[in-house]
This record gives sequence, structure tokens and C-alpha cells, in this order.
Amino acid sequence: MVTFTDFILQYKKATVLIYYIKFAYIPTGRLKTTPNFTNYGKNRIFVIMKRNEARHMRSLPVVAALLFLAACASMGRPTGGDYDIEPPYYVQSNPAIGSKGVKTNKITVDFNENIQVEDVMTKVVVSPAQKSIPSITANGKRLTVELRDTMLPNTTYTIDFSDAIKDLNEGNILDGFAIDFATGDSIDSLRISGMVFEARTLEPAQGMLVGVYSNPSDTAITTLPMERIAKTNQLGQFTIRGLKPGDYRIFAINDINRDYHWDRSEDIAFYDVTISPYAERSSHRDTIYTTEGIDTIVDHEVTSFYPNDILLTWFNEGYQPQYLKDYSRPDRKRLLFNFSTASDTLPEITIINGVDSGRPIDSWTRLNTVATLDTLEYFITDTALMAQDTMMLEVKYLRTDTLDMLTWTTDTLRVLFKGAKEEARQKEEAAKKAEKRRKKAEKNGENIDSIEAAEAAKLTFLNINARSGNTQEVYAPLLFETDQPVETILQNGLHMEIMRDTIWDTIAAPPLERVDSFNLMRYKLNMKWEPGVKYRYSVDSASVISIYNQWNSPFKHEFTVRKLEDYSSLFFNITGVRDSAVVEILDKSDKPVATAPLIDGVASFPHLQSGTFYARLYIDRNGNGEYDTGNLHDSIQPEEVYYFPKKLVLKKNWDVEQSWDIYETAIDLQKPKEIVKNKPKEKKRRNKDGSYIDEDGRTRYDDEEDDGYDDGNFFGPSNSNGTRNLGNGMNNGFGNLRNNRF
Repeated sequence: MVTFTDFILQYKKATVLIYYIKFAYIPTGRLKTTPNFTNYGKNRIFVIMKRNEARHMRSLPVVAALLFLAACASMGRPTGGDYDIEPPYYVQSNPAIGSKGVKTNKITVDFNENIQVEDVMTKVVVSPAQKSIPSITANGKRLTVELRDTMLPNTTYTIDFSDAIKDLNEGNILDGFAIDFATGDSIDSLRISGMVFEARTLEPAQGMLVGVYSNPSDTAITTLPMERIAKTNQLGQFTIRGLKPGDYRIFAINDINRDYHWDRSEDIAFYDVTISPYAERSSHRDTIYTTEGIDTIVDHEVTSFYPNDILLTWFNEGYQPQYLKDYSRPDRKRLLFNFSTASDTLPEITIINGVDSGRPIDSWTRLNTVATLDTLEYFITDTALMAQDTMMLEVKYLRTDTLDMLTWTTDTLRVLFKGAKEEARQKEEAAKKAEKRRKKAEKNGENIDSIEAAEAAKLTFLNINARSGNTQEVYAPLLFETDQPVETILQNGLHMEIMRDTIWDTIAAPPLERVDSFNLMRYKLNMKWEPGVKYRYSVDSASVISIYNQWNSPFKHEFTVRKLEDYSSLFFNITGVRDSAVVEILDKSDKPVATAPLIDGVASFPHLQSGTFYARLYIDRNGNGEYDTGNLHDSIQPEEVYYFPKKLVLKKNWDVEQSWDIYETAIDLQKPKEIVKNKPKEKKRRNKDGSYIDEDGRTRYDDEEDDGYDDGNFFGPSNSNGTRNLGNGMNNGFGNLRNNRF
């Protein structure tokens, strides 16, 4: 039975600290200043050097070494006023770790120093999942946990504290501490380990709930609480403990409402096949070094837990129940309808009051919208209806019902023009001003009729704006926007000129075209531009006419096309891809600035501006040129994403060619640190003289985090992607695996 001894012996000789811990294990295989209690191994001994002298040391299962050093060692911790730089360590617990037949719901854990716990609501996980939130308190050196749910018979309980425990004075964190016990006469000890990333960005999922079901039903994840659970750490890593032998389905969710199952609006990751955890005993060889450089080879047996390389990529289905969010009439000419989510079907709208009752909306409006049809802007073209302050509309549209199905719903809406009072006030104010002008004109003997005629002759024009700036990209169309839907464009009123030797030379002007079939007010002009040349585009008065019979005033737009030498060219030669794929160039915010399809293994970007960029690739399984998320109901994984592991520094007039094997770098190391958003909290530890060390600046072996996980290649060298949930059936190939051993 796996238990801890109720004591820890600590010795000091020269620069060597020795901890004797029964059933303790550090899963990374690299020893650290404080032993980690996340995993338990049998009769393990750790020989650990001071931080500035430690090398890559491994566990030592030889009690004789302990006895030999103890004979020369003095008991106790270093004294003399040094700062405490060590996290607290476990001394004993009641019930003891690994106990069986436990009846109490109150657990106490004692440490070697005063402790505090923080953020227990989000960091501490009890498995099996609890309906009532446990009480977790710290008092002095003792931590007390009181489970409020009824204890289940013949059940293994695991309490995972993650990094919630730290010492009271210096805040040194004990990361990855967990305890387990059983209410029956046996304890379940199998484990499943892995990592969770966001599918689209490969950001490590921090604090995400990961759990398993032995129930194979597809509805278990939506109706039943997870059977065994864990939470991901700051690197996205997890270990689910206390498993029985058997087949499991594994999921990860951001459990917003704490019901331990998935709701469709929540993020989710799932594994395609069932998992059968198992353990293996094997011989393991360690090498131990002293400060004098003397090494010793030790052979011992360990138990490794599998699988330990599960990779889950979470996504959001983008599900929103469909309903009419709001509607309004911001002015006399427009009606706005906003729906909660995208749709492929327009509503059926009919006016049911006034002389035009029964007319469908498309007979008295023009629709300006977007491809998703969730924002509808209707421009009213009937002047009689414009003058109508109140409209009664019958709106028939698709709405999500209580069974999560889209059904046709009919609402009767009363739409008011709320600006009617303000409009009347403005008219009254304008009449008063006109009367004052008339009296003033009569007093001065002026012709009031000519003044009023001039006022009435003032026109309201259709506005045209160039969306492109004064610098035009050589590969892009010229973009324009109007403030009203356009009815007519007179091509003979459009002119393009090019400057040659300080003289404007007229050339043929391409036609203005709508950017898409949905938007009535955005236009583009496609033309093959000459790099570095200045152009002038002009529109004669009344060449563009709106649906309200308003036309434009004369319009001119001068711009210069960027020179070719101002660009940098980037070409990727990519291996490892067997499906169609798309490569994205990213800025420092991880946002795409350019995309290109992979053609015959090459992605070309001939016109990039100078600067620092990054790159990622997604497997375009359906060949639509867009990234597609997953769908749990249809068992569709999100399209796979890979990052180029280095930043790309481009300068003007450079041609850069890069080779990229998407499987060469482990998936958890692919995304460059400069653009990773979910970084582990920066930890600074004191030196004993009180100064701080920024651990982020140290080498991995010189001063490691005590988080119980390897912050390097989690899956091991040559194990590029772990056992990934593969949408395209590709085998990523694995080499050495990181093992959970004791």
C-alpha cells in the first residue's frame, strides 16, 4: 500500500541536503531543492545539492547512503539569520496518505512551518467531484480540509492542492502537492497524464478542468459529472489520479458553472478514442554526483504510469442560442435588427399598420448586411413610410427553443422613431430662426425671397471616403466607402491618373465594384499598380447616385504605391504536411497579417513589410481556406495548428527562405515565448542574503521551478506532439516518453 512515513529526516553535510521520503517521486526526473509530493514512489532517496551547485541528479533508492552521510552530518536547518528560500514540506497527515477504510470527512495535513492557502476555489480539486464546496483552512503549520458531501463507499479520494500552499513568511510555494486515501479496503492508483492547449493558438490551458468517464455514452459529458478530475497547471499539464483499471473517455472543459459536465457554450477538448491506463515495472539506472565530482551508478526498479502523453486541444463551438437581441429605428430612413448569432436564413418581415399594411419589407427597403446575417440594416425607400412615426411589424424568424432546436417564431414589434420629438423641436427652432431672418431682412430692405431660396438650394451630398491611406500596397485593391447605399455609378465620371515626370497622365480607370454581395456601401477598385508611382483617382460630381437620389460632390484621392524595395519576401519550404494547409504570418500580438496556401510544399509571401513576425500553419482538412473549429456532437476535432518555433526578423529588400518541419519541435515548445500569453507566473526567489533571483533568466537545470512538471519538452526528445487527437489520422511519431514513476 502506498503511504508516506510520518517523518522526514533532513541532514546537512558540507553542501549536501538529504531527504529520506517513503513513496515520494519527482516526475520530471530532475531533482529539485524541495521534494515534490504530486506522485508517490516506493523507498526513494533524494540527494540534492545547493541551488548554485546542483547538477542533473536523480533519485537514490539505497538506504545505506543515507546512513553513511547521517553519521557525519549535523541535524537541523542552517542558522544565522538567512532568509527562508524553501517551500514548506509535508510532515504527516490524518488520515495518512494512502490510508484505507477511512470514515472521517475531516483531513488534517501538518507541515514543517507555518503555511497559508490561497485561491482554493480555483486551485484545489477534490476527486471524485464534490457538489458542495469543501472547507479548506490553514492555521499555523496545519492545513484542514473538511469534505461536505457524504463520503462514498469503496472510493478512492484525491485532493490536489496545485500551487495553493505556501509558507506564511516568505510566500515560498509548494507546487503540485496532493494526498489520497480510500474509504474501502483497496486504493486505486492508476494515472493518466498529458497537456491541454488552445487549438487555434497553442496557448497552454491554465486551470482547465480535465476529467474522465467510464460510461461510454455520448451524452455522459453533457448530463453526468466527471468521475475523476484534475486541473491543468500553469503550463497546461495535468495528471488524473486514483483510477481503476478499465476504459475511459477523457475531456477538458472550462467549467464556468461548476457542474462538472459540459454546456455547449463552454470550451471543450475531447480525445477521439477510449483510454486504458496501466502501470509497468522496469529497471532504472541513476547516476549521482557529489560536490567533489565523484559519481555513483545505482540500479533500481520503478513503476511507470501510462498513458502519460495525452494531448488535448480545446475549442469553442461558437454555439449561441438564436434569438432576436434588439431592434431600433435610429432615424427615419433606417431599421436595425440584431440577432444573437449567425444565421443562413433572413427573417420574414411585414408591416401591419397604416395604408401599407401587408407589404413585405423587401418591397419598401434595401438591405445592407454582412455574410453572417446577424446584423440587418434596412434602408427605407418609401417616403410615406419614412414619415410614419410608429411602425407595427410582424417578424417571423428562426429561434432556438427549449429543446435546442431552431423553430420558426413570430413576434409583433412596435417600432418607434424616438427622434420625432427632437425632429419637431429642431423644425420649430429653424422656423423661429427663419422668422428672425425675415424681420431682419425687412428692416434692412433686403429681398427675403432670394435669401430663403438660397437656403432651400443647399444640397446634401452623398459622401465618398477612401479607406486606403496615402500609401497603397502593391498587391491590394483600392477601397472606398459611401454613407448611403448606392443605386447608380456612371463609369464615364471615374478617372485615374498616373504621375510621370511631374505631369499627370490619364489612364483607363477600372470599374468600381462592390466588395461583396451583402454590403451596399463598400467598393473596391482592382488594378495592377506600378511600384513607387503616384496615382490620382477622381470622381466627377453626380457620378455616384444613392437610393435617395443624392449624388456625390467632386472627389479626389491621391496616393503613392509602395516601392518593391520597401518589402521583404519570405518563403517557407515545409515538410510533414500531407493534406492541404494554410500558413499565417503573425504580428507581435499573435494576429494574422498575411496568409498563403501551401502549394507543392511552399508558402510564399512576396510582399511583407519589414519588422518582427511569427508564423503558424493549420491543416486545412476541408480545403476551404479558413480555419475551422471542432464539433463534439459530430466528433470533429478542430483543425491542427503548428507554430514556427522562431521569430522572423525581416528587413527591407530582403529575400528570406526558411525550412520548416512541423514535427521537428515538440508541440509544447513550438510557440515562441515572445507571443505566449498564458505564461507561468514569474517567480522570484530570495538568495539567503535577501537578494532576488529571476528564475526566468536561469538555465533549466541550474534553478528549476518546484512545480512537479518539466517546463521543457513535456513529451520527451523526439516525441514531437504527444498522442494527439488527430483529425486527419496522421501519426506524429513518438520517441522517448516522460514517465510517471515510483
